[in-house]
Amino acid sequence: MNGGARPGWHGLVFLAFAILAADQGTKYLVERFTSVGSNRVLIPGFLNLVHTTNPGVAFGLLADSPNPWLAPVLILFSVSVIVLLSWLLVTGRGGGFLAQWGLALILGGAAGNVLDRVVRRSVTDFIDFYVGRHHWYTFNVADSAIVLGAGFVLLELFRDWRHHPTQEQA
Repeated sequence: MNGGARPGWHGLVFLAFAILAADQGTKYLVERFTSVGSNRVLIPGFLNLVHTTNPGVAFGLLADSPNPWLAPVLILFSVSVIVLLSWLLVTGRGGGFLAQWGLALILGGAAGNVLDRVVRRSVTDFIDFYVGRHHWYTFNVADSAIVLGAGFVLLELFRDWRHHPTQEQA
């Protein structure tokens, strides 16, 4: 073992970088070929391509905050999460197979969104799912990877929970 790193972590790091590249590539295309506020219907009644920016956190929370410390705090928090996730993956402390893949997806998504915050001071969002007049918050590839990764981590936790009964169940 080279310095405490576990074998096979390279594939997980590759996945994280692939998510980062896909996220930044799609954001580049949206920024290059659409203007902020634009809206293109892709699937009527279900999916639009929009170009929005979010200086706040998930779901637009704190987007209107005048606090000058918001962006630096969000960047610092995100970088801390990236360092923690990297350490968990490289040392093999990220749990089982599903959890490790989930953490790699979260790592790639977090890196994509923090890069936006560092370069643009806001996150570019462009995917708008909706049914009728009910729209979900606009999101991006990084957000999708974070949600999917969290789902994998939860699946791993539930799977482990089922296989390890509590003392009351035993």
